[in-house]
Amino acid sequence: MSDPAPLAMQPGQLLARGVCRHLASLGFVTVEEVTVTRGLRVDVLALGPKGELWVVECKSSRMDFVSDHKWQGYLAWCDRFFWAVDAAFPTDLLPEGSGLILADAYDAELLRMGEEARLAPARRKKLIQVFATQAARRLQALRDPDALRGPML
Repeated sequence: MSDPAPLAMQPGQLLARGVCRHLASLGFVTVEEVTVTRGLRVDVLALGPKGELWVVECKSSRMDFVSDHKWQGYLAWCDRFFWAVDAAFPTDLLPEGSGLILADAYDAELLRMGEEARLAPARRKKLIQVFATQAARRLQALRDPDALRGPML
């Protein structure tokens, strides 16, 4: 299968692609642009080999970061939270305690591990169901675009 043209992707999508590639090398599976609850859509939701759930927010510029007023709401929906930025991003803007991933369109490097705040079992179950449902719908839509006539993927 050919590599999607990186130029057709937005800067945050390019970062997400590199993040997802790197997390796959660590045994994680990922879904991009996941609505975890009404009004909160994360850039990358990652499910780890031990069932851990990580949220990664991709920020392509200072303005992108400063204009994001919802990111603290994501903390209640993951075991660890990370920012993914490129090499030119001013990382001193990013809050302490959050994880840091340096990324480009092709790979990433985990520079700082986010603090752990384990999810409650009921929330973990709900989030894994959201993850599985969105991933399965997207796969089915690729194979049979006319099959699903439901919520946006």
